Amino acid sequence: MDGFSIAIIAAVVLIILVLVAGVKTVPQGYNYTVERFGRYTRTLTPGLNIIVPFVDAIGRKMNMMERVLDVPSQEVITRDNATVKVNGVNFFQVMDAAAASYEVNQLEVAILNLTMTNIRTVMGSMDLDELLSNRDEINARLLHVVDQAVSPWGVKTTRIEIKDIDPPADLVESMGRQMKAEREKRATILESEGRRQSAILEAEGEKQSQVLEAEGRKEAAFRDAEARERAAEAEAKATQMVSEAIAAGDVQAVNYFVANNYIKALEGIAKSPNQKVLMMPLEAANLIGAIGGVAEIAKEAFGEGSSQRRTSGRVPDSGKKEG
Repeated sequence: MDGFSIAIIAAVVLIILVLVAGVKTVPQGYNYTVERFGRYTRTLTPGLNIIVPFVDAIGRKMNMMERVLDVPSQEVITRDNATVKVNGVNFFQVMDAAAASYEVNQLEVAILNLTMTNIRTVMGSMDLDELLSNRDEINARLLHVVDQAVSPWGVKTTRIEIKDIDPPADLVESMGRQMKAEREKRATILESEGRRQSAILEAEGEKQSQVLEAEGRKEAAFRDAEARERAAEAEAKATQMVSEAIAAGDVQAVNYFVANNYIKALEGIAKSPNQKVLMMPLEAANLIGAIGGVAEIAKEAFGEGSSQRRTSGRVPDSGKKEG
């Protein structure tokens, strides 16, 4: 092999080395920084890229996908001096490969320590009850603080979640007793409230019943008074008519009035609960005389002619008596 052939082979090898050194392929989800003599010049995006061989070099290979960082368990003292163990997770994504490569050393370690410090700060400013019941608020406050802190590094914190909050065993037992006492208190209050409502409803029902009963008695009394008033008016009218008849010299009206009252008196005696036996006649002659007066009044009312017609309708007496 002569010198010309060796030169050609050397040129081909040199061209291959230049192509290999100058052509760079960046995979999806990554960005490469380019350094020229140790100084950052530009960033290579996913795909086929060309650099100046032997002058430019790949500096940092930065993962641009969203990553999750486990926050280890640590003790936190709350505002009311309760000690709890807390752990969580941090989701972040590199937005600027150059800033994440050259603005901070050991990016993940820095983010982890920053997250742990802010967890102690945020949760230490809250009481234990707030800590256990306001996880969403804790996550939001942590996200806001940590995202502002890592922004100069070209990093975006997408989410911070508190996974576990573990109070001491004695504190958990005390909280259980407190919860039980609170529930018993609520149950007692509800029972008392139920008895109170029942008593109120019962009193309202009794009141309504008494009102209705009083209304009924009032209506009955009104009806009784009206009936007595009507009876008194009728009695007064009858008395007036009798008085007028007496003044006119009508003896039959007097007999009717006396007979009517006499019969009513006998009826009252007969209906008496203490009266078991009624002996007759009881001034029977007076009763018959009163009835005779009523007959005389009837004769005058219907007229003498009517009486004669009724008498003429009878079978004539032959004047003979059977033996």
